[in-house]
Amino acid sequence: MKTKDLRKLSLQDLIKKEQELRRELFRLRIKKKVEGLPNPMQIRNTRRDLARVLTLIKEKQLRGEG
Repeated sequence: MKTKDLRKLSLQDLIKKEQELRRELFRLRIKKKVEGLPNPMQIRNTRRDLARVLTLIKEKQLRGEG
């Protein structure tokens, strides 16, 4: 997920994306323990995407965008 694509999203869309990424991260962690992941980098990439989204949410809140 590219930052420039995320910047185009509204604050509400970013919050939805955050929730989606948190659910995905949870699902990946459970799957890793139960059956293993074919690509262990999925967890790392999801965490980084979540961090990008959280950063953009914070930026938009500080700017007063809604």
